[in-house]
This record gives sequence, structure tokens and C-alpha cells, in this order.
Amino acid sequence: MKMHMTLAASTALVLLAGCEKAEAPAPGDTATKTEISAETVPPVDATTAPPVDPEADPATAPHRFASWAGKWTGVEGMYVTITPTEPEHYKLDMQSDLDTKGTYEGHDSEHGIQFERGGKPFTLYRTNGDDIGLKYLTGKTECLKVQDGEGYCRD
Repeated sequence: MKMHMTLAASTALVLLAGCEKAEAPAPGDTATKTEISAETVPPVDATTAPPVDPEADPATAPHRFASWAGKWTGVEGMYVTITPTEPEHYKLDMQSDLDTKGTYEGHDSEHGIQFERGGKPFTLYRTNGDDIGLKYLTGKTECLKVQDGEGYCRD
């Protein structure tokens, strides 16, 4: 998260510097200034534009973890489908074990999406398959974990 904040702050400074008003040379000023014309600046297109960070996109800003939207799969038919709803809130459709299937309301928290299941609070947070502790998910890199032995990954 610190990296995103640093990148956002750096980008803002660069943009603000580019918006600085050019001053007209003072009368009698003989100093030369480098001028940039439209011909010297390459056009921005899909191949030269910087990548868009979904967490920094104003359209998804109210959802801190909007990039997690969609279906994540676990073992033996387990899954979680994350759908952003109102700002900072999510709908979690989840099959968390063979006997427990439900829909839960989640919300942004410091480390992930917090929700309540069976009267207990849980947080769905980013990790890797090795950390979840399930052989089937070992080696996977894009995963979400609820607790030891319960996690979901994308291939």
C-alpha cells in the first residue's frame, strides 16, 4: 500500500510540475529557453501509456479492493465470488466448506475485506497458496486467505 501511495504522490508532483505556467521572457532578457513543440513530444497511445492501477482508478476508488472482484477457487469445489456494491462494501458469495454456503456482506478494512460468518469476524486478505496450508494451492501466487486451511486462488 505504501508503494501505491508513493507512486500516486510522485505522479501528482510530476503532473503539477507540468501544469506550471510559462513565464514570458523579461524585456531585454537574452537567455535562451528550450521550447518543446508538439513535434518533439511523442503521442500517448495504448502502447506508450503507463499502466493503470485499478486501486488508483477514480472509478473504483470507493472500493479499496475492487481488483479482487470476480471468482476465486479453493479446494473441493470451494469458492468465493467478490462483487463490489456500495462504496467500501462487497457482496461475498462463498462456499467455505462442504456444508457452509452463504452470502456475506463485507467491507474495506486495513488489510482486506472484513466480514462476519456464523457470528465470528473474519478478514479475507491477500497471500499466496503456500501460506494457506492446502497442498492443492501450493505454488499459486495470487490468492486470498480467510484462515489456515481456507483460501482461494486465481490461476
